Formats: sequence, C-alpha cells, structure tokens
Amino acid sequence: MTAHRHPPAKQAGQPVVAIVGVGLIGGSFAAALRASGAAGRIIGVGRQPVTLARARELGLIDQAQTLGQAMQEADVVMLATPVGAVAGLLAAMCPSLRPGVIITDAGSTKQDIVQAARETLGDKFSQFVPGHPIAGAEQTGPEAATASLYHERTVIVTPEADTDPEALARVVAMWEGCGARVMSMSAERHDRVLASVSHVPHFLSSSYMWQVAMAPDSDQRLAVAGTGFQDFTRIAAGSAEMWRDIFLANRTAVLAELDEVRQAMDRLEQALQAADHAAIDDFLERAAVARRFWGSRTRLP
Repeated sequence: MTAHRHPPAKQAGQPVVAIVGVGLIGGSFAAALRASGAAGRIIGVGRQPVTLARARELGLIDQAQTLGQAMQEADVVMLATPVGAVAGLLAAMCPSLRPGVIITDAGSTKQDIVQAARETLGDKFSQFVPGHPIAGAEQTGPEAATASLYHERTVIVTPEADTDPEALARVVAMWEGCGARVMSMSAERHDRVLASVSHVPHFLSSSYMWQVAMAPDSDQRLAVAGTGFQDFTRIAAGSAEMWRDIFLANRTAVLAELDEVRQAMDRLEQALQAADHAAIDDFLERAAVARRFWGSRTRLP
C-alpha cells in the first residue's frame, strides 16, 4: 500500500475530486492523484461505511460523504464501481449536476455506459467523459490500492462527438498525471477489442478453474499444480460481481469472440485427433511466436 497516511497539503486551484467506489480502482486513482498533486480535496462515496473509513485511514480520501453531498462540492466525479451500478448512479446524480462538473468512469464496457449516460443526463451529457483504465489485480478493497497501479498503463477514453473538449482534456490530463498512457477510440471498438483481450481471457480462466475445482479429485490436481496453472488461473480470483456485470454488459461481443476461440480450439483438437504432427507444430509455433513478439514489445515475460 503506497498511499500516504498523512496527505500532503492541498494545492490551491486544484479540483475537488469525488470518487464513487474506493476499492482497488478508485482507491488507486485517489492515491495516484494524491502523489501527483493533481487533486485538491478528495471525497469518497460508497455503500459500505467500513470501506470508506478504511480508505480515509489509509490516506486515500480526505472525507466520506453521501453522493448528494459530494455533488455539491466536487469539480470532478469518478465512478469506479461495477458497470452494473453506473446507470443508477448517473440517474441519482443528474438532478444535482452543476454546470461545468465533469463526470468520468472506469468501467470495463463502454457502449452500455455511454447509452445510459446519454439517456439519463440528456443535455448534460457533454459533461460525461467515458473512460477505462487497463489495469487491475486479483486483490480488492482499499488495502489493495496503490499510487503506481496506472504507471505506464493504458487508459482508453471513448468520447462522443458532443463530449465537451475541455472536460475531455481535463480527464486526459488527470490520467496522464497518474502516469498512464491515454488512447482514444469509439465505444463500439473498445467493447469488441476488450472482449478479445480482457473479457474472454477471464471467461476462459474462470471456466477452467471451475472445471478443475468441481472434479472429484480436485484436491489431488491442485496439490500438484505448478506455475502454468497459477499463471492461467490468476485472473479467475477477481471480483465475481464485477465480472458478472462485464460479461452481461458486453454479452454480444464476448459471445462473438468465444465463437472465434472455439473455432481455434476445434482446429487444434482436430489436429490432435488426427495425430497430425505438422499441423500441431504449426499451430503451437504460431501462437508462441505471437506471444513472444507481444511480450518483447510490452516488456512482459
């Protein structure tokens, strides 16, 4: 945990930021803003008083407030909740949304959130900047938050044609202050790309972990599992609530990607059934080369 337990003095002129959801994602956003000096006072909003108290104890937030209270003071509001909660939060915020107050989010799906924001906020929609930090961990809660979570990570923003350019610029600047690289794309493109490289990997990891855990000899299997099993199943330990919402919100794109994965598995399975050494070798080598190339570009193992 790298957040300061004793926050530094607030810088004059810096925005008051309200963070709804002060777990790993929201708490790390708070810690990074604190470390970079990119925020004045930081307000925490959430469902669990215990979580908010812990976030304040760790120095992630200056105080806890209700959503209504925070809307009276905040210049920027970050929604760092499961995607299924965003529409309800936007509806609750809209009546008290002041001109010039920026709303952004950290949701892993974007088309559903953009649609909900447009329907709910109406002529205030331009104040909403959709975003998604590509960062996370299997740990949850404010104790898992760290100011370095977004350092050299990608954050995707999906502005619409009527998104306020000044609001977009401020959100981009805040993320860059957290050490992130910001990329812009359409909400539709975001959801298809993230289904492939984020949502489906979690779907497969969870499916495989479930299959092993439900086997009659699961204890024996897990007793001899090594690093390959550990690497493949690590993400299955993530928040069930969060990933349920992601799968449902991005259902169409996830199902389309699963169909393509199934075709690839069928191809390799058919080669195995036929004991086709050349076809198996070609399939595995193409996958290995692609992984090594990607790993070398991203400085990952």
